[in-house]
Amino acid sequence: MPAPRDSRTLRSFPPVFRADARLLILGSMPGAESLRRREYYAHPRNAFWPIMGALIGARPEQPYRRRITALRAARVALWDVIAQCRRAGSRDTAIVPESVIPNDIERLLRRAPGLRRILFNGGGAEHWFFRCYRGRLDAPPFKGLDFVRLPSTSPACATLTVARKIRLWRCALRLR
Repeated sequence: MPAPRDSRTLRSFPPVFRADARLLILGSMPGAESLRRREYYAHPRNAFWPIMGALIGARPEQPYRRRITALRAARVALWDVIAQCRRAGSRDTAIVPESVIPNDIERLLRRAPGLRRILFNGGGAEHWFFRCYRGRLDAPPFKGLDFVRLPSTSPACATLTVARKIRLWRCALRLR
């Protein structure tokens, strides 16, 4: 299938992490506003930062660097499954499949060996992760990790309230 006429090649950001991270939150690919501002979850209606504000103190009204510092302090890593792709707009459904180049999540896991759980920010992130890494999940560094799909924080996913998303995310952020 040919790419839509208005699709363009997009590149994601470096990961946010520290070597003793316990959790990795994976999105699919940053949206248009995030790419424009060079910040994870920059769209003002995205619920990611309100959720992180409620759970770890990374409130949306804080400067971006302070929110990132709060994530690291909570030992939460953040990245996207896709390093590069072509897409028109911001929706995961607009990603051109044959253009996808994944991030090196295996390398990140080796650099943060204490990671115990990967949280997918929505079905798109989960889809692309399993598509890119299928066949490798029963071996290190993936073996033994918990994989949890959470409701997307995207404004396009409005079927749940932010309060309900906070409850679901709170459960997933807890480790055994």
